Amino acid sequence: MSHHCHDEHDDHHHHHVGGAEHDHSDDITPAVQFSLYQHINFDEITTLNEQVHGSGKAIIKKTWAERLETEPEVVSDADEQLIINVPFTAQIKLHALLLRTSPSPSAPRTLRLLANADIHDFAQAEDSAPTQEFELSQTSEIQELPVKRARFNAVQTLCLFFPDNFSQGEEDETRISYIGFKGEWMTRGQAPKNIVYEAAARPSDHKVRGVEEGRGVGSTQGQ
Repeated sequence: MSHHCHDEHDDHHHHHVGGAEHDHSDDITPAVQFSLYQHINFDEITTLNEQVHGSGKAIIKKTWAERLETEPEVVSDADEQLIINVPFTAQIKLHALLLRTSPSPSAPRTLRLLANADIHDFAQAEDSAPTQEFELSQTSEIQELPVKRARFNAVQTLCLFFPDNFSQGEEDETRISYIGFKGEWMTRGQAPKNIVYEAAARPSDHKVRGVEEGRGVGSTQGQ
């Protein structure tokens, strides 16, 4: 009997794995089927240490069709480090990040992703444990960086910290020309209705109980 159940479980498991593999047929058009472009809050993107104000936002505003265009690009200013904070308009399940740099020494060497972190300066970024860290390539090809999805299954803001480039300290300018995001999303407006309803229901319960208790106390004092 138990053996029979075990077989059923194996069959089911095999079917599930097969289905998951089939779903990955989006590789023909990466970043289109699972693009998070429409869920980025572009107005609230902030970039630290960019030479030209708004250039970090501009490279994320590039569509998949514009990914190979060299301009605009974000260039670091005082040194080789860059931070880009990207808020989303929905709750995101991140699958992968897409990046285009160059074969030059100004290509970023490391990327540290911090999910739902409020990073305002480089000391804070250095001190924060990354949700995931990537060693990048020195290439003008699009780099697709798959994340460990369990760590990025409820993302509302994403901090991209580029601590260094391939120049080994010789080059102060780090250059990036495209960043894109792949994943799934859940609109923020759907789940909160439930939460707001429950939160509103509980205080009214308390209030009724409180009033009744208050009356009881009052009448005792009156006697």
